[in-house]
Amino acid sequence: MDNRTLLDRVDLAVPAGESVAVTGPSGSGKSSLLSLVLGLLPPTAGKVLVAGEDMAGMRGRRLSRHRRQNIGMVFQFGELLPELSPVENVAIAALLDGVPREDAYRRGGELLAQLGVRADGVLTGELSGGERQRVAVARALIGEPALLLADEPTGALDAGNRDHVADLLFDLPRARNCALLVVTHDPETARRADRTLKLADGSLTAAP
Repeated sequence: MDNRTLLDRVDLAVPAGESVAVTGPSGSGKSSLLSLVLGLLPPTAGKVLVAGEDMAGMRGRRLSRHRRQNIGMVFQFGELLPELSPVENVAIAALLDGVPREDAYRRGGELLAQLGVRADGVLTGELSGGERQRVAVARALIGEPALLLADEPTGALDAGNRDHVADLLFDLPRARNCALLVVTHDPETARRADRTLKLADGSLTAAP
């Protein structure tokens, strides 16, 4: 049985308008940190506050609703449905939250246009890797979250698309007054953040 302590007395605050990148080797606890913030992994001590509410104190539908209303998530491989159009992939997040269909599709189309993604007459699976990741960003933004999380968002992209997506992500906190927390192995991505922290031996420290 693995009794390692992945996170030990971690104290991290990310206010609206700020971006933080967390780096560290594989197995250091970066994914566990995101799971804690999402309420998927309960802390053994302390609190995890998102939009003023303790994620650890929520269960079931209340947790799901709070997560949908306050957190946007961008995954390494997008986690999109390739057989749907880009706007359908974006709108589905709003539809699940009870937004009327017309409003969800309108808002999805607006976000895709703002992010420079072609949305008409194409399936998501036909887009380039960089375009798909911008669709994933649009989906994360459709609920106007207070907190945007990104798990290795540029890890599956080539250098050109990596830079484009990274620039886009790190412009969002000020443009949309949200907080951004990114975990990444990529120093080129991390250096764009307002703060870069290193996770090792259960502790977060300022990266050099």
